Amino acid sequence: MRAHLGDQLVIESPATGGARRDGEIVGLHHEDGTPPYDVRWSDTDDVTLVFPGPDAHIRHLEHEQPPGVGEAPPTTGEAAAPPTVTRPAGTGNPGDIGRRVAVERRRRGLSREETAGRARMSPYYLAYLEEQPADPTLATLIRLADALGTSVAALRGGGIDLPPGQGHALLHPQLRDLSREECRTLLSTHGVGRVAVATSEGRPAVVPVNYEFVDDAIVFRTAPDSVTAAAAETEVAFEVDHVDDALSQGWSVLAVGPARVVTDPEAVRELAQRAHTAPWAGGAREMWVSIEPTNLTGRRITPADQ
Repeated sequence: MRAHLGDQLVIESPATGGARRDGEIVGLHHEDGTPPYDVRWSDTDDVTLVFPGPDAHIRHLEHEQPPGVGEAPPTTGEAAAPPTVTRPAGTGNPGDIGRRVAVERRRRGLSREETAGRARMSPYYLAYLEEQPADPTLATLIRLADALGTSVAALRGGGIDLPPGQGHALLHPQLRDLSREECRTLLSTHGVGRVAVATSEGRPAVVPVNYEFVDDAIVFRTAPDSVTAAAAETEVAFEVDHVDDALSQGWSVLAVGPARVVTDPEAVRELAQRAHTAPWAGGAREMWVSIEPTNLTGRRITPADQ
């Protein structure tokens, strides 16, 4: 018995010979496709390790015989071209969940084997999720989210167009101030923050930017004619936060201080080399602005018993 990912394992009824139970093979433990298999059962959506017995058979994805199979080989002496197998429509293109899993895994520098081990699943099943349109169970998503340090909602992309904080408040929340050192630690992870500036018209504006935290300074790239360029040579506020909707908790850090344009060529080169990402907004954004916080405060919401 040999199978491929996506094939169907069918358990026959000994009385009627018909299908008693079936499921999709979502994990292989041997490269040659021999048992055992990780099977997601169609009746329960659970994934279990299965050693097929004599009452089981494989229903392959290719239900139609490909052209050339069963025909006599050509007599011209030329080698016959291998038959082309047509996979079901959509096969071979990762789904949205698979893409998000792969992006998070690479972002954290994890191999498939490491991620699969953390999520307690077969590396073959993880490869299947990343490479094929798949609909993993909630239990699978929970394990993957935990392994990748993210949330099920993030992997599903359900909240991609929604502002954070729409969950219910904690029954007994605790709001506490963060120390300067805690604020520095939270800032030290690069990401997206918001710069509050006064525009040339004298109006306030808040703009999200990709930032780095280098030598106790917040730095970001912008264009000379942008709104954020107005931050140069003024005192500005910079805010970064994280909200966990699933747990109804989060934190925020506010930095206030003077902003200046980085003009030293060596400093600019070093910042460009150390940057984790290019500005998401794209375009020519080579003007580096540095904010040196003179006031750094933060708060965190947690359950009262933590």
